[in-house]
Amino acid sequence: MSCRVLVLNGPNLNLLGTRETDVYGTATLDSILGDVRAMAAEHGVDVYDIQSNSEGELIDALQEARTRADGVIFNPGAYTHYSIALRDAIASISVPVVETHLSNVHSREEFRHTSVVSAVCLGVVAGFGADSYLVAFEALRRHLSHQASPTARTD
Repeated sequence: MSCRVLVLNGPNLNLLGTRETDVYGTATLDSILGDVRAMAAEHGVDVYDIQSNSEGELIDALQEARTRADGVIFNPGAYTHYSIALRDAIASISVPVVETHLSNVHSREEFRHTSVVSAVCLGVVAGFGADSYLVAFEALRRHLSHQASPTARTD
């Protein structure tokens, strides 16, 4: 399967490995992306990544994904819980997006239990630490391969 996936990361994810390691673990964003790229290479999938602490840059990346990517793995960070602008950007593109989180947001503070972007995403993966990205990648890859296959199951 030949396709291209954007791994998009929001605010503070550039600090992984040193930031709240009791919550987010010790893996760095670079090591997580390296693991995703290795898995992608096994399946002939091209991966590119963007990390930004700026909501506007994340919106720009989602809009550009319309012509640059077949799917998106997106960890919006804290924007998950209140960014209607990111929600609208996801809704406005035809590219499937998998919302991804390192921690189990439902076992944390009450305000983290609500995601304004989930409803417009293909699915949500949370709580598996760095492996959340690998689970998200595999789910997205399977989804894209079923869409590309003329004999894909519809159930």
